[in-house]
Amino acid sequence: MGKVTLRNLAAHKIRLVLTGVAVILGVAFVAGTLIFTDSMNKQFDELFSRVGTNVAVDVRAKKVVDGDDDGMAAQPVPATVLKALEGVDGVKDPKGNVTGYAAVVGKDGKVIGTPQNGPPQIGMNWTGTGIYDLSAGKAPQGPGEVVIDDRTAEKGDLAVGDTVQVLTAGPPQRMRVVGLSDAGNLMGATLTAFDTPTAQKLMLKPGYFSDIEMGSSGPSQAELRDRVAKVLPSGMEAVTGEKLREEAKSDIATMMNFFRTFLLVFALISIFVGAFIIFNTFSMLVAQRTRELALLRAVGAARAQVTRAVIGEAVAVGIVGSTLGLLAGAGLATMLQSQVGDAGDGGLTFTATPVIWSYVVGIVVTVVSAYFPARRAAKIPPVAAMRDDVALPQRSMRIRLALGSLLTLAGAGLIGAGLAGNGGNPVIPVGVGAFAVFIGVAMLAPVISVPVLRVLGAPAARLMGSPGRLARQNALRNPRRTAATAAALMIGLALITTVNVLGATMRASVDDQIDSQFGADYLVASEGAGGVAAGAAQKIQAVPGVTAASPTYVGDAKIAGKDASYISADAAMIVKAAKLKIVSGGADLGNAGIMVDEDTAKDNGWKVGSAVPVQFTDGKTERLTVTGVYAKSDLIGTRLVSPQAYMRHTLNPSVDAIVVDAAATTAATKTALESALKEYPNLKVSDQSALKEDARKQVDGFVTFLTILLVMSVIIAAVGVVNTLALSVIERTREIGLLRAIGISRRQLRRMIRLESIMIAVFGAVLGMGIGVAFGAALQNALAEDGLGVLAIPYGTLAIYLAVAAVIGVLAALWPAWRAGRMDVLKAIATE
Repeated sequence: MGKVTLRNLAAHKIRLVLTGVAVILGVAFVAGTLIFTDSMNKQFDELFSRVGTNVAVDVRAKKVVDGDDDGMAAQPVPATVLKALEGVDGVKDPKGNVTGYAAVVGKDGKVIGTPQNGPPQIGMNWTGTGIYDLSAGKAPQGPGEVVIDDRTAEKGDLAVGDTVQVLTAGPPQRMRVVGLSDAGNLMGATLTAFDTPTAQKLMLKPGYFSDIEMGSSGPSQAELRDRVAKVLPSGMEAVTGEKLREEAKSDIATMMNFFRTFLLVFALISIFVGAFIIFNTFSMLVAQRTRELALLRAVGAARAQVTRAVIGEAVAVGIVGSTLGLLAGAGLATMLQSQVGDAGDGGLTFTATPVIWSYVVGIVVTVVSAYFPARRAAKIPPVAAMRDDVALPQRSMRIRLALGSLLTLAGAGLIGAGLAGNGGNPVIPVGVGAFAVFIGVAMLAPVISVPVLRVLGAPAARLMGSPGRLARQNALRNPRRTAATAAALMIGLALITTVNVLGATMRASVDDQIDSQFGADYLVASEGAGGVAAGAAQKIQAVPGVTAASPTYVGDAKIAGKDASYISADAAMIVKAAKLKIVSGGADLGNAGIMVDEDTAKDNGWKVGSAVPVQFTDGKTERLTVTGVYAKSDLIGTRLVSPQAYMRHTLNPSVDAIVVDAAATTAATKTALESALKEYPNLKVSDQSALKEDARKQVDGFVTFLTILLVMSVIIAAVGVVNTLALSVIERTREIGLLRAIGISRRQLRRMIRLESIMIAVFGAVLGMGIGVAFGAALQNALAEDGLGVLAIPYGTLAIYLAVAAVIGVLAALWPAWRAGRMDVLKAIATE
């Protein structure tokens, strides 16, 4: 039987190559993801191996609140602690570090780097014994000198001796570049270094450090940590250098694991789609070799031998596809690295993991997909070799209808339960539910295809004459095959449609929120992570026509024992700016007040006058009085704290945004504001329309990114249409010869095959878009209370996708139609 398997592989090279393409694309996605994340992990490991070098113990403030700022809200360490540490036995070379936000403006007037949702812009003090070395110039000395890293200098076209503008939380600084640092691969981040007093003044506060690190003159890290802890004041902690490095690596590992899982989900979708193609291809191959397989049974081959012969072909396809997919995956990983800028400069890292998983996924998926056709082939009775009309046994449509309906309903129930929440992880039930719905609809597709294809094929049958009627009949001839081919396209377009419906819903919901909740004339905010610099508010207030400019702050605290974020600002201004509806109480926060929304008040049993314990990031607890309760606001959130209370517990306050009211919201006013803030290139002045546009751009970027990831599954589905048509043409060789003999032209024959392909592709698109709209509506309904209050269906985009599906059908039919048109009529008629 081994020879039979090899002979069949040689006899069906083109068909199996097309099947292998589905394996290659799916495996390439898996391999590319694993190679890319392995490469990035290695680069992060190399980067963090330099963090904490020669550090035995690090002293820092205890983190009271686990906020989203990843520890940046922790209080700084007083310089007096450094003096105390110098007297601890075993402490070697203690030094204080200052870190914070600092960005450099290039010669083009733009901030260097990609601050919005991009790599950090790091400012630090130059200690002379850090992990970075000078590559040119000298160390900074005095308030007018700065050192920047080589890559930042290259991006900004800067050199030693140039004068640059440096942005920090304070006023912009004009400083001279006195040195360049060889910072290695900072993964796209920018590095700016000052002398210690300057760094403290610009990024922290004079007399304070972000942390203090030290080496050991003999004791172990754990022993030295315990000694250091004894002299620390309340609110400070000592950790070993090893723990410091582990924390840094752990944070990155968590991020990379999420990114890997995120990409692998899309890889599995592509593999899932490919499984349909492989199943369909082997089903058709087995059907075309029915007499051959029956003859093998007649000459003594056992059922198991026939099954193994077909499975052997699948294994061969899986091995070849996995090998080529692994190579393609390396190319995909290279492309992914090129999209992450400087972070991808470290080259690829190859480990055993992507190799093993590539072959496991490729071979297992191919074998499993081919198993059921192989089982059906083994059931062919030997006597069937004597008959002309032998066919593979088919299961009843009733069983398929019942099982498909059950899976679809069960999947919909799981999706509903997952989206309902109930405190659990919704990803698993939603994912399993979606999988069940796809399988269920794929099983129902043969039943659905008959009425749908009659409708879709009606225009072609009426307008295209005989080719149109024949195309519709061919598509309807084998509903199972048509459905299996269309199902692959259905899955990809269902997910793409879901993403687009969700994107349109997000855009419509944000527009509605801004219209209904944004009452200010302008909002001034930073496009990076540095917040609004000190002094900007005064410049805004000095603009003619500006009637009010109120800074807002964002903080984290333990409120009533639970970690929570809050907004701090002048309540009267915020009530107007956010169109807050006061349910009870008033907007006078006073010196120690807090306002909460209705849901928060209800959940905690608070009312106007209630005392709420709040532990701030400095570790101190204060009881704030509820002065007002307001209706839910997506723009403000659930808590508004008195600015005085925020200032009392924040050593280095940072303005998040400035709310601006003006006498007239004209283009001249906005231009005047932008002109007043021209020395702050990281700040943006936005009116209501600009806020909407920014939100749309973010949503569009999100939708585009996910759509690109899902395009792979659509490409695989298109390959499946090509495969099905090519095998169908071979299967109908005699029929095509007879059609040519009775007068149908080559052009009409090619048109018939193209129309059949278009019908199959459009059928898959209609099914997919229908499911996608249903999924999108379910997501909107589940998230209506979380900001997605407006369901929007992008009809124009869906029409484009339908047209794209038709184009896919045309392209998929090119080669099969060309091959059919070149058939010799007499040889085709003589084919058995």
